[in-house]
Amino acid sequence: MRNVEKIAIKNTIWHYLGLILWIVPLLFLNNGHNSLMPHDEAMYAVRSRWLLESGDWITPQSWGELVYEKTPGPYWWLASVYTIFGISEATSRLPAQIACIFSLLLTYEIGTILLNKRIAYLASAILGVSLLWLQGSRLATANIVTNCVILLTLWCLLKAELHPKYKYYWGFATGLSFGVSFLFRGQLIFVPAIALLPYLILEHRRHRHLTNPMLYLGLLVGFVPTIAWFWFSWQRYGDIVFEQFFSLAIRIAKEQRNGNSPLFYLWNTPIKAFPWPFFSVLGLLILRHQTGRYNWILVGCPLIMLIQISLVSTRLPHYALMLYPFIAILAAVALDWLCQIYEDKTSTQKWLPRNLSYAFGGFGGLVFVTSILIYTDILSITSDEIDIKKAAVVGLVLGLGWLMLPLVWILRHRGFLFFTAKYWLANLIIPVWLALAAAGFVGLLGNYSPDVKIFLQQSAIAEVLPNNSINFVVQKTQALSTGGDKALLLLTFYTPHWGQRYRQLSEVANGNYAWVSPETNVLLSSNYRDLGTFRGWKLIYKSGNG
Repeated sequence: MRNVEKIAIKNTIWHYLGLILWIVPLLFLNNGHNSLMPHDEAMYAVRSRWLLESGDWITPQSWGELVYEKTPGPYWWLASVYTIFGISEATSRLPAQIACIFSLLLTYEIGTILLNKRIAYLASAILGVSLLWLQGSRLATANIVTNCVILLTLWCLLKAELHPKYKYYWGFATGLSFGVSFLFRGQLIFVPAIALLPYLILEHRRHRHLTNPMLYLGLLVGFVPTIAWFWFSWQRYGDIVFEQFFSLAIRIAKEQRNGNSPLFYLWNTPIKAFPWPFFSVLGLLILRHQTGRYNWILVGCPLIMLIQISLVSTRLPHYALMLYPFIAILAAVALDWLCQIYEDKTSTQKWLPRNLSYAFGGFGGLVFVTSILIYTDILSITSDEIDIKKAAVVGLVLGLGWLMLPLVWILRHRGFLFFTAKYWLANLIIPVWLALAAAGFVGLLGNYSPDVKIFLQQSAIAEVLPNNSINFVVQKTQALSTGGDKALLLLTFYTPHWGQRYRQLSEVANGNYAWVSPETNVLLSSNYRDLGTFRGWKLIYKSGNG
């Protein structure tokens, strides 16, 4: 028995190392050019820097304006990273990158409990090459960190059921991690909590989670930092703290963004995580015909979460990130099943992997040819959001890789039996990995505001910013409505030394520099020297001469 346990532990360690080696290049590969995404990345970075610069870790603010719409967990974590490693794009993104690695390992552990190690390993690999998940893992936002804590909560919950002898310890850990997740994401964490209710209630006779007193004790302890933060903030600022916090939840429930309908996630998620959601539907059908003790988690939980986020009026792509680990597990179930059919010479369902091979090969060929036409300017396409030429490079890599998939199938059935299901599976997944690695290398997954870097490198700007305190002349920061003016967020983050905020240019003292908002009427004279303009914001020097 001990030998079996040693082998299992050894396999787990090797799987851990494999997953780390799989995801780390995708998280850190870049072309040396990075810039923050204004919303929400720069918002989190700026607010975290405010905590550090002011020394006030209780008050989230934006140029003196209170912003109590979110719980402070992400700001505290990011400010702590800044304290240790300094302030930069790389350090801003480090928490999400670390959380992504742990999320893959937690998905592996959860998949092992729910199914088996083989499917769990495949599911974690798939999660790492899901486009929106990887993009979120390279952003200075709270999304991946929150999902990591939610996965930790689910893992602890399953461990409490798996090891009744230690259910009090795991129950406490479950409650603690859920309470901490509220510190990172506020009301949104109740979405997965509600999705788990059928498992908690209908399967209560088996696991007895709801009668575990340590679960509630852990929950109480986990909520202590958030409760303390609310208390100290209310003592200082009064009811506005709760007004701002709950107004965000009301706004999310009522405000519709970009006209997204309740069907938004049914088409957006398959695009943002292509091709894994399509396989997850097949995995869902496979599990539906199997009786499993964890079907309320594997099948019910993601479906209930999907319904919840679809009913809320504010429908944004990153809200679906909590579905991605489940999508990956279900896709792994389907791919594992397809690999068994691939290997079975007598199977009557061989048409399924065969047709999938030709379908992906045809799609890969189309992507490959289109990418060549775009890259050579034969086909002219423009976009304000991404560099089309760089996207074409990614398409070339992905298309060429998937073109090989039908070749593997053909060779296998022409007598080259060493082209096993592992080769077929690798030819499906590795091209996605290579394409995402290419996207990181060319800067599509890291350089979101290249114009700010180009502007800051101008000699007149580069000589002033590092050596001087820069004031800001701004009437409204829009911090509560959209997270802040995009240009203001970028300039605030990339200005090394902050001065004061003024509402009128006349308030700026002589001999000082200032960023001046587009709304401010600047009558250029000998009193003001215009050093440059970024998205309507002017950097001026007030000499007082003239």
